Amino acid sequence: MKIGIVGLPNAGKSTLFNALTRAGAEAANYPFTTIEPNVAVVPVPDERLERIAATVGSSEVVHETISFHDIAGLVRGASEGEGLGNQFLGAIRETDAICHVVRCHATSGVVHPEGRIDPLDDVAIIETELLAADLDQAERRLERVTKTARSQDKEAVAERDWLEEVVEAVGSGRPVRDVPPPEGARHAPRLLSALTSKPVLYVANVEEGVEEPPPELAELAARVGARAVAISARVEAELSDLDDAAEAEELRGELGISEAGLDRLVHAAFDLLDLIVFFTADRDREAVGHSLRRGSTAWQAAGEVHSDIQDAFVRAEVIGWSDLVDAGGYGEARERGTLRIEGRDYVVADGDVIHVKT
Repeated sequence: MKIGIVGLPNAGKSTLFNALTRAGAEAANYPFTTIEPNVAVVPVPDERLERIAATVGSSEVVHETISFHDIAGLVRGASEGEGLGNQFLGAIRETDAICHVVRCHATSGVVHPEGRIDPLDDVAIIETELLAADLDQAERRLERVTKTARSQDKEAVAERDWLEEVVEAVGSGRPVRDVPPPEGARHAPRLLSALTSKPVLYVANVEEGVEEPPPELAELAARVGARAVAISARVEAELSDLDDAAEAEELRGELGISEAGLDRLVHAAFDLLDLIVFFTADRDREAVGHSLRRGSTAWQAAGEVHSDIQDAFVRAEVIGWSDLVDAGGYGEARERGTLRIEGRDYVVADGDVIHVKT
C-alpha cells in the first residue's frame, strides 16, 4: 500500500514523515524543503501476529508494511507548474491513497505560505490544484480516445462517453471519484489515473494534547467520503527520537496521547481503503501479516502470499487467530474442530490464519 503525504508548504508533512518512519527526511521552516519524494517502507505493528508466532513456534515475525511517500508542498498554481508543481503532481499519481496534512495549529515562528491559519481554505487550495491537473489530463485523454471511437470500437466509445462525464464533473469542481466507472471500459479509470479518484485521509496537524480534528475538517471528511484523524506531528517527531520505547510510551501517557501517531494513521488508512489483515504462520517458518481488500476470497488471499500458490490452490485450512491462540496450536485446534477446511470462494475475515493446500 502506497500513501502519498501531501499538503501546503510548512503544513508539517516532512515532520510527520520523520515521526512515522524515522527516515530522517529534512524538515525546515521554508517551502520546498522536499526536492525529491522521500519514500520509506515501514512495518504495521500487529500484536495478534506476535501471539500467533509464539503459539505455533514461528522462527520470525514479518509484519505487513505501508510505503509512505513524502511529496513536496503544493502551492496555488501547482497544476500550471508553480513551485515545482507538475513534478510532484505526477508523484501523487503513483500512490494508492492521499494523506493530506492540514495545519491546524498556530505555533509562532512557522511560516504559513498564505499568511493565515485556515484549515478548510488550505484543503480547498490543494483540491483545486488536483482538480485542475485532472481536468487537463482528462481533456488530453478524451482527445485521443475520441479519435479511436470514430471507428465505433465499443470500448473506445464507452471510454469516450465516460471521459466526457469526467470533464464535465471536474470542470464544475466535482472529483473523478464521483463519476461511476464505465461498464464497457473497465480499464478507463486506471488509464486516466486521476488524482481526485484516490481516497483521501485528512491528517489534522494539531497542538500538543489535542486528539480530535477540528469539527469543520471532520464534517468535510464525512461529507466527501474521506477520513480525518488528529496528530501532533511535532510531538510525534520528538517521541520518535527517543531510543527507549518504554520511555516514549510513558511520555505519551503523560501528554495524554492515547495511541501512537503511526497506529492512528494506520488504522485510519486501513479503514479508508477497506482493508483487513490475514496471517500465515507455521513452526520454524515465518509468521506473516498480509493486507487484503474486505470481501476478498481465500483464492485471492492465496495470490497475496504467492502467485504460484494461487495457481495451485486446492483448499485452505482456516482458523480465527484468537481460536488458534486459545487452542495452543494447530493440532489442538483440529481436535477442537475450530480449524476448518474452506474452498476458494470462502470470504476471508479480518484476523484469519490461513494455510493454503496445493
